[in-house]
Amino acid sequence: MAATVCSRTVQLYPLLIAAALLTACATVDNSAGVAPVSIDPATRGPVAGIGIQGNDIVSMSDRMMRDMLSSSVLAGRTTPPQVLIDGELFVNESSQVLNKNLITERLRVSLNNASRGRMVFVNREDIGAVMRERELKRNGQVDVATIGLTRATAGVDYQLRGRIMSQDSYSSTSGLKQRYNQVSFEMLDMERGTVAWSGLYEFANAAADDVVYR
Repeated sequence: MAATVCSRTVQLYPLLIAAALLTACATVDNSAGVAPVSIDPATRGPVAGIGIQGNDIVSMSDRMMRDMLSSSVLAGRTTPPQVLIDGELFVNESSQVLNKNLITERLRVSLNNASRGRMVFVNREDIGAVMRERELKRNGQVDVATIGLTRATAGVDYQLRGRIMSQDSYSSTSGLKQRYNQVSFEMLDMERGTVAWSGLYEFANAAADDVVYR
């Protein structure tokens, strides 16, 4: 009897495999979905909540760039200051998940292009690669290229520090959620510890249903 059951099970295997293949190859109807659309990063998109949006980052970094370039301390010196902008001194204390590099990267690239030599930007993220190349040159394994040798890598005159904060409120009657976002920036003098420039940017949004930020 057991041999008969096993024989029938073996005979059913091809049918089960065929059914699985047919199911996997079935066409899924996605006609009810929404087609992708191109969105201008400087405008508010169709998926927006009460937090800081992409268009807020674009607007804020553009304003910061203009404010910094109008500062005589930062952009009016005879000798261009050496500036460090990264996420090291940038703190997110808000209730929103936010990639801080979205702000610092856009600001650094925009300032580097717009300052036209009035500021020099220092890179510390890739200091390991820089030190390896310096060692190769000084050991004579490679030539000195076209810039030549310097006594040390670039020091920093000013470094950007920032803080993101938020305050949330909710109405149980209307179901509305509201968030006040405040982003502050300071250009810190890395020798004296003083503040050479500061900026404050605010955003406030309200919605009945918030989106999920990732």
